[in-house]
Amino acid sequence: MAVTEVAQSRRVVTEIPGPRSRELQERRAAAVARGVGSVLPVYVARAGGGIVEDVDGNALIDFGSGIAVTNVGNADPRVVERAAEQLGRFTHTCFMVNPYEAYVEVCEALNRVTPGDHEKRSILLNSGAEAVENAVKIARSATGRQAVVVFDHAYHGRTNLTLGLTAKNMPYKQGFGPFAGEIHRMPMAYAYRWPTGPENCGPEAAALVVDQISKQVGAENVAAVVIEPIQGEGGFIEPAPGFLPAVAEFCRANGIVFVADEVQTGFARTGDMFACEHEGIVPDLIATAKGIAGGLPLAAVTGRADLMDAVHAGGLGGTYGGNPAACAAALASLEAIESDGLVGRAREIGDLMLGRLRGLAEKHAVIGDVRGRGAMIAIELVKDDRSPDPETLARVLSYCHSQGLVLLSAGTYGNVVRMLPPLVIGDDLLHEGLDILAEAFARL
Repeated sequence: MAVTEVAQSRRVVTEIPGPRSRELQERRAAAVARGVGSVLPVYVARAGGGIVEDVDGNALIDFGSGIAVTNVGNADPRVVERAAEQLGRFTHTCFMVNPYEAYVEVCEALNRVTPGDHEKRSILLNSGAEAVENAVKIARSATGRQAVVVFDHAYHGRTNLTLGLTAKNMPYKQGFGPFAGEIHRMPMAYAYRWPTGPENCGPEAAALVVDQISKQVGAENVAAVVIEPIQGEGGFIEPAPGFLPAVAEFCRANGIVFVADEVQTGFARTGDMFACEHEGIVPDLIATAKGIAGGLPLAAVTGRADLMDAVHAGGLGGTYGGNPAACAAALASLEAIESDGLVGRAREIGDLMLGRLRGLAEKHAVIGDVRGRGAMIAIELVKDDRSPDPETLARVLSYCHSQGLVLLSAGTYGNVVRMLPPLVIGDDLLHEGLDILAEAFARL
């Protein structure tokens, strides 16, 4: 595994945020639009492994990975070397004007590592939202249909179409409508909150979705079903067993394109290269981004050749899609995932974290649910009647941040702690971070 220059130990030398970060925050307020938020206004000087160092000399344990982006660690030497070498040769030509080999290499790699042994094609883009939007375009072009089915608690991006696909109003959709039409939302197999209990959730939710699509939309009108194999912003909701296979089978039987949004779950994050592999799902199209390029902006749609090639020449693309430096970084990142065994490492991280967190849940009734796979783990905080408890979440996050632990929130109800450590983080930092989290609950 690559060695980073950043010391792998937590260090708190000032209050957090420190004086230099507060100065920068004042400059930000005068220069950056207010609509851009930050979870923790600590300004970063460098990062690597499982540590983020700020401008005040504090070293924070990273349980965020830039929202599941730096899976191979921040500034992995192989990623840096490949990207820098490419920058020295050329920074941009636009693949649609003058193509280059690295774009083709990334597409070849994606066609190889994504689920299924069918013939595939890929396109490269800039962001997860752009990938999802292009997947919908491809599905509509290939099927000649218009309707798109999505799910409760979904998050798919911030463009107009993907905001329409996204479920949560605040802060994502409020004031930005009207959104694109022909979008139909279905129930999610949310086991913890399923009315008849988690053991019934998978089959009952699947039957409900099939019934509602058939009766309210018409299967013959649906171009695509778009779903996160584990929902991200929605609260790391892992669909109850059997739900995804049943929905995928319904899609196959009715000529509907099954689109897996693996933007947050992809590239070893969940203990499989892609989360849909957990139940043997082979999507027709898969949208990826985040962990693909070690921190550089890159996204992709990969899928069945007949679908991908259904779009007319010139119908897909974008000026910066598949930037050459990002392509070089992606090739290095994929090499690191495979050569360093990061799929297996994600499983080890999951076993460690789930064990500690389940023990914590036995001590604190406010932890209603512990869930997730691999290095994508969450705890849902609830009141005595199991209603969401966002107030306690805010207190927990505040304490953890003050102690030098980067944690994120999630959930439709704002009551979920989500943890996305880099896959290269050491067990010592994992335990130390979880110790801080345990202290936060002990202090409630």
